[in-house]
Amino acid sequence: MSVLKDILYKVTLNAVVGNTSMDVNNIHFDSRNIVKGDVFVAIRGSVVDGHNYIDVAIKNGATAIVCEATPEDVVDGITYVEVDNSSKAMAIMASNFYGVPSENLKLVGVTGTNGKTTVASLLFQLFKNAGFKVGLLSTVKIMVDTVEYKATHTTPDSLTINKYLKEMNAAGVEFCFMEVSSHGIHQFRTEGLHFEGGIFTNLSHDHLDYHNTFAEYRDVKKRFFDGLPSTAFALVNTDDKNGAIMLQNTKAKKQTYALKGYADYKAQILENRLSGLLLKVNDSEVWTRLIGNFNAYNVLAIYATAELLGLEKVEILRLISDLESVSGRFQYLISDEKITAIVDYAHTPDALKNVLETINSIRTKNEELITVVGCGGDRDKTKRPKMGHIATALSTKVIFTSDNPRSEEPQAILDDIEKGVEPQNFKKALTISDRKQAIKAACQMAQPNDIILIAGKGHEDYQEIKGERFHFDDYETVQEILKQLQK
Repeated sequence: MSVLKDILYKVTLNAVVGNTSMDVNNIHFDSRNIVKGDVFVAIRGSVVDGHNYIDVAIKNGATAIVCEATPEDVVDGITYVEVDNSSKAMAIMASNFYGVPSENLKLVGVTGTNGKTTVASLLFQLFKNAGFKVGLLSTVKIMVDTVEYKATHTTPDSLTINKYLKEMNAAGVEFCFMEVSSHGIHQFRTEGLHFEGGIFTNLSHDHLDYHNTFAEYRDVKKRFFDGLPSTAFALVNTDDKNGAIMLQNTKAKKQTYALKGYADYKAQILENRLSGLLLKVNDSEVWTRLIGNFNAYNVLAIYATAELLGLEKVEILRLISDLESVSGRFQYLISDEKITAIVDYAHTPDALKNVLETINSIRTKNEELITVVGCGGDRDKTKRPKMGHIATALSTKVIFTSDNPRSEEPQAILDDIEKGVEPQNFKKALTISDRKQAIKAACQMAQPNDIILIAGKGHEDYQEIKGERFHFDDYETVQEILKQLQK
């Protein structure tokens, strides 16, 4: 039980009607979850405005309302707190309500278009292997030391974040690694959190259905670094021109990493094979089972972060060589027929290009590279033709198929993707809307030593069609089909 005025600490208040000395049972932004003694935070979402549900929240037992506009007809005995931004206020309130848990561990945020999940998950793995109690907040899962929870968003809402951080405090967790999405920053979900450091991986075309322009998308990411304290570190990839922009106004200690340009942390790829990478990191060599140029950046970010958090260089190199790839991130299997199938989450043009270029840099060119790819429905439509162009330009054969069509017609999405295919590549491409049939067709086409890339869904174990989720796992599916074809 907390007192309202205590959980409003550091929240900028415009007006208060009523008493703030009352006890608070819980905080909710969904009026359906309200019970007697709760605070209801009215948030203006992109689809629903919580201000329309204030009466419902009061009826369900809310004793205090946090809102951006106090209702004209206030109810006796109810406290109304007016703020400029309800999402921001809720994040600060959530931190206070749970006892500012982010201050009791070392929290590191990872942001960027590609690589967030890999970097956060591998840092969790590395610190766990080093003997620490560790937490993880990622797209794939949430970990409180050894206890696993299912993730629903890349960056959960602020109440959920602080609830898990509080659990981590109780479990004795020392380090927590967290994906920080542009949506999460824009919606102030990370407000009020105390970060030990922030990592910027890269920036490319994504989420322009939500952020109207690339500049807006970039500036939202930058806001995360602008908010870091002087006690934190800001580690950015300066091979991406946006890396320097992230550092412009930060108070944090500036650190850089790069494969091409000058940086505090440098890496050079000495060997690049399907079995892994041999890297020279600063002055030391390290072998990793992770594959491809993009993973060289991820390993470098992990090395730098581990050192900035106080681990010894020799220990870090040993731990990196033991790292295992993250589910759905360049996850591969080789069938008895010597067909290699790779499952990767690549769902942006840049990520798809990176994965295909990596495969092309490793393969001998005597084998086919068959790509199975689609695009999600109800998302940024401008990237669809780009995905079609990249897939056909960098593969020997391509099958366009459904990803998560959501409320859209799969064929309409496929038509958009096909618009990006250049005339000379028409013969390479075919369309099979049913994802399982598309994967099956790729397996049937493949000859010994050929490579199949199944891109777009990675770790996801579902397909979302017309508001329903159906079980579907790319890795599971390709494994099953290849076994059947061997019989």
